[in-house]
Amino acid sequence: MPNSLISSSSPYLLQHAHNPVNWEPWSAEAFERAKVENKLVIVSIGYSACHWCHVMEHESFEDELVAELMNRNYICIKVDREERPDIDQLFMDAAQLMIGRGGWPLNAFALPDGRPVYAGTYFPKIAWTGLLKEISYGYKKQPEKYLEYASKLIAGIKGLSMIPVQPLQNTDFNMDMLDDAYFAISHQIDLTYGGRGRAPKFPMPHNWLFMLRYFHVTGNQEALSHTLLTLDKMAEGGIYDQIGGGFARYATDQQWKVPHFEKMLYDNAQLLSLYSEAYLITNKELYKQVVYQTIAFMQRELMSENGAFYCALDADSEGVEGKFYVWTSKEIDIVLGDNLSPVIKDWLGIDGEAHWEHDLNIALIATDIETLAEKHSLSVDACKEILEEGRSKLLDARNLRVRPGLDHKILLSWNALAIKGLLDAWKVFEDPIFYDLAKNCLGYVRKELVDGVQLYRCLQPGKDPISGFLEDYSLYIEVLLCWYQTSFEENALLEAQQLIDHTIKYFGDESGLFWFSSSGNNDLAARKIDTSDNVIPSPNSVMAHNLFIAGKLLGSDDYIAQATKMLSAVLPQIVENASFFSNWAILLGYCVGPFYEVVFTGDQAISNGLGFEKKYIPNKLVAAAGQHSLINIPLLAHKHVPGQSLIYLCENTACLAPVGTVASAWELLEQK
Repeated sequence: MPNSLISSSSPYLLQHAHNPVNWEPWSAEAFERAKVENKLVIVSIGYSACHWCHVMEHESFEDELVAELMNRNYICIKVDREERPDIDQLFMDAAQLMIGRGGWPLNAFALPDGRPVYAGTYFPKIAWTGLLKEISYGYKKQPEKYLEYASKLIAGIKGLSMIPVQPLQNTDFNMDMLDDAYFAISHQIDLTYGGRGRAPKFPMPHNWLFMLRYFHVTGNQEALSHTLLTLDKMAEGGIYDQIGGGFARYATDQQWKVPHFEKMLYDNAQLLSLYSEAYLITNKELYKQVVYQTIAFMQRELMSENGAFYCALDADSEGVEGKFYVWTSKEIDIVLGDNLSPVIKDWLGIDGEAHWEHDLNIALIATDIETLAEKHSLSVDACKEILEEGRSKLLDARNLRVRPGLDHKILLSWNALAIKGLLDAWKVFEDPIFYDLAKNCLGYVRKELVDGVQLYRCLQPGKDPISGFLEDYSLYIEVLLCWYQTSFEENALLEAQQLIDHTIKYFGDESGLFWFSSSGNNDLAARKIDTSDNVIPSPNSVMAHNLFIAGKLLGSDDYIAQATKMLSAVLPQIVENASFFSNWAILLGYCVGPFYEVVFTGDQAISNGLGFEKKYIPNKLVAAAGQHSLINIPLLAHKHVPGQSLIYLCENTACLAPVGTVASAWELLEQK
């Protein structure tokens, strides 16, 4: 018989709907029942693509005896961390404080009032069973000790969000700080295979975006070479799907060879921005190929009929991690035949570098095209044609396999990342498909997940939608500012301004930073201020960027002052541990300067704006001055000249004389 999760819309919760555990979704009613029955609460948190979540489910949650032990002594709650990242953060902090690490599945024990008393990650069946007995027995015999644990743990969790604010002004930011941030990252780089440290390795897009920005400001070739090494090794490795495009969440080894096979929207969206930006610097064909193939993957496997994007593909198919993606040598021969197979197998390292385990291979790029062509007595162009034909046939054959599970949630924040990635790709490559994909996705988000200043994280069919968190507000505001700077649609700028003001009012803290959940949307024992940039940047760092950009666009000194106040608050962490504060470090670079405002006018404003993007100038914003404006924007005042298309180069709203062409504007920049 199904448990209470059967009415959920979350794929992760539905995966557990037929467990013998009496799982319930997170609700006030579940905790009220815990109070009435005087039971502790198990809060088990994961997501649908999580391999070790599946393992623990199979070992423990599907076991009748384990389920009986859980049902008898606890109220059992399942949480999809992607739907409720605020719950995940609370119990993840508890795990970090108690055992020094986190991860998923995240399994926690809480009092009936929701305060955690213990938290850990994956437990083998024997360990889980022992823990269930130990904690239940201890709570029944000495409940006062658990109350004491909870008080201390909550105090510790709240302490993690206490950030001293240093009253620095914008002029106090200097190049030495930016250099310190660079050295903090560069000292951790693997000089052989790229990336940070050893294994496991995560892409961490904003680390490398910062490195590219640092290179732009300083001309430091080492920063560029570190970044390009990383991008090359990722694009050539097994973490990148050489057959179907798109990146896995991380590599389990130092060489980027063996992926943890789940594919997430948020990774691929941000990597579009990174590889597009790197292409703008290098014109490297590999980076263009990664962008095009990744977008094709997103269209083919993550895009819904309404144009928005789903969350993720599972690591497992048929209960086996990676089965959908790996190949035996014989399978390659059968699919490709004698003409194509030898070339493709050499290219992908089959039976060589790509060999993994059990005669299986993880496709990776084992050789460059020139060497491959010479070995097989082919021209480079003929070799490219063979590779594309072989790749297409392998993709067709793979599509006949049992597919990994799809998490069909549509999250506002992750779709915002996708829209931005597509727009960044559009600016570089001008492929109309990229623009249309971004526009259609934004249209869906505006229609379904935005109601004035009320944002929704995701929809739940038949239930009330989940209200947006700071991550949703910050990333959606960022997309609106990006959309304005692409289309010059002033409604987007007006919408961003309204949402910024709403966020300040309902999420803001007196420190100048922002809480993860709004003052009217919090049912947890502690609220969280999240400042560290992980694979997804901190929503606080994104909001600081938003305030800085919007302040420049709208002429709001208050916005800019708050952005610099936020930056000051985390400045010690930026210079000491920039790997986890790299999006902040990008903003630090803007404040160190120079930072430009570029204004376009006339009928050619959009085309000139797009043309201006063909040179790598990341430390800028762009705007358009029309004859009439929905918003009073000081930056745009008196710049529209009827019948003329002009370009103004400005710094802190002080503008040089306008020029008529993009090339002339570039020349002005080179002279500064």
